[in-house]
Order: sequence, then structure tokens, then C-alpha cells
Amino acid sequence: MENVSNVVKLESIKSLQSTISKLENALSQMTQKGVNTTLVKKRLKAVSIGLAMLENVWNQRPHSYIQEDLAEAQNVLTGLLPTIENSYGKSKAGSSQRTLLERRIKALELAIQAIDNIPNK
Repeated sequence: MENVSNVVKLESIKSLQSTISKLENALSQMTQKGVNTTLVKKRLKAVSIGLAMLENVWNQRPHSYIQEDLAEAQNVLTGLLPTIENSYGKSKAGSSQRTLLERRIKALELAIQAIDNIPNK
């Protein structure tokens, strides 16, 4: 896995934690409305696994995910990137939204890379 500064590590972890929080809120609202939550649940699980993998690689925190979960998470995270990159392309240079999207893209890329480097994946 590439050499990552402590600042990028911290920003990436915070970004994924923020993403998890947003997905949890979306899941709660969707559940209350009685709409299909399958996609949000899948994304929430994938981002949670991504965060766990970064913490595993950077902070030696153990994880208990099986290979199947890791592969699925990697696919879901990879699938999220084009949408976020598209939003990034439409965002205004220097805006806080653009900074947030930059950090989210970097965090997802690092999480995908971390999953890729797990032995036997």
C-alpha cells in the first residue's frame, strides 16, 4: 500500500466515518418511510468494511470479515467512485464541497487498496 501521510490518514478515516454517519441517517429515514433500503445497507456495510481495513492497515486493528465480504465491499466501493468523481467535476473550485469530495475519493481509493492488500482476498 502506498506511503500515506498522517494528515491523509486522519482525513480519510474522518471522511469514511462521516460517510457512515450520512448512510446511517439515510437508512433511518428510508426505514421510517418504508422504502427499499437494500442499496443503502449494501453501501453502509461496504464503507464500514473499508474503514475497518484502513484501521487494520494503519493502526493494526483486527477485523473479522470473511473474504466474500471483502470482495463485495471492494466492488461496492469501486462502484461508488464514478458518481462521486462526477459530482467532484461539477463542484466549484475552492469550495468546501469540492474539498469534501476530494477527501472522500481519496479515502475510498485507499480503502479499496487496503482491501486489495489483504492476504487471501
